[in-house]
Amino acid sequence: MPSERIVTRRVTTPDALQRAADEPAAEVFDKLSVYHHEQVSYWFDPECGYRGIIAIHNTALGPALGGTRFWHYDTDDDALRDVLRLARGMTYKAAMAGLDLGGGKSVVIGDHCTKKREAIFRAHGRHVESLAGRYITAEDVGTSPSDMEWVRKETSHVFGLVGGFGDPSPVTAFGTFRGMQACAKVRYGSDSLTGKTVAVQGVGHVGYYLCKHLHEEGAKLIVTDIDDDKVKRVVDEFGAASVAPDEIHGVAADVFAPCALGAVINDDTLKVLKVSIVAGAANNQLHRERHGDALNEMGITYAPDYVINSGGLINVNAEIEGWNLEWAHDKAGEIYDTILRVLAIAGEQKIPSYRAADHLAEQRVSQAERSRGLPHRI
Repeated sequence: MPSERIVTRRVTTPDALQRAADEPAAEVFDKLSVYHHEQVSYWFDPECGYRGIIAIHNTALGPALGGTRFWHYDTDDDALRDVLRLARGMTYKAAMAGLDLGGGKSVVIGDHCTKKREAIFRAHGRHVESLAGRYITAEDVGTSPSDMEWVRKETSHVFGLVGGFGDPSPVTAFGTFRGMQACAKVRYGSDSLTGKTVAVQGVGHVGYYLCKHLHEEGAKLIVTDIDDDKVKRVVDEFGAASVAPDEIHGVAADVFAPCALGAVINDDTLKVLKVSIVAGAANNQLHRERHGDALNEMGITYAPDYVINSGGLINVNAEIEGWNLEWAHDKAGEIYDTILRVLAIAGEQKIPSYRAADHLAEQRVSQAERSRGLPHRI
């Protein structure tokens, strides 16, 4: 692993070269220094319009693994900020899940509903291949196993394929459910969620399967999503109540389960939360670290997102190693014990749960850095 923090980019037109020359490089490197990333790669393909960023945060434990997110960002700076945060989260997620993997992430900037997917994802595959195995990708928000098949045409460093383990959402949802049960054990003295009211924000793949587990457990569901068809499916199948997307944060419930995009715990939502537990599958739920401090001060039990939602990473790791889905399911079930450990440390040391999780993850990565004689980064 190189000791420098590197920004690599591939630009192939005069306009793109000029934009790259005009961009204040110091601003990019400043962003990398915040979370100690090893490498960020920009790639532009003018023929198909592919615009992608791959961030590698840390490879002390192994190659960086992280899905490909296809999303329309308001600005390129928003895309960079998102991929940097997500890559860092993957390092911590792998460390807390006990996997020999580092953290990375990629974003494809554009309309994730486009039908012209082959050229875009083959370009992305070439981008992944250029990193020579330091980064392994899979599906994420806005992408699918079918998209990963196009990526595989250009690189072997991709999983979550059609015919493989495919959609990791069921494993992610099961791990999230078990983590929620662990929170209930600490909060209520019993891990049963029977009769508890759970407000689920986002009922896409993971949210749907989480609702299924909660319904089977006997929990009461209040759900929302920007897609009315997804809401209707959960209402019809599981007897859930529904509210508008901007109302979910303020409903009276026992548990709030964010299962959509990040930064949902923020100055505005903290003012209206009426729950005792926050435990969901979304990444980067805290808009700022101080919002995790605020949850702690409010007496709300918080399951750190990268701990409770690591089932998807576990699922992909099982595919990489040639293990079966039963192993992935059982490993995701261990999230229950990990959440209990995090909350116990938080209670003993009187610190917010996200800080307790960070300390545990950083200890494991630091040990790997020392054992391999690598520069201390994390």
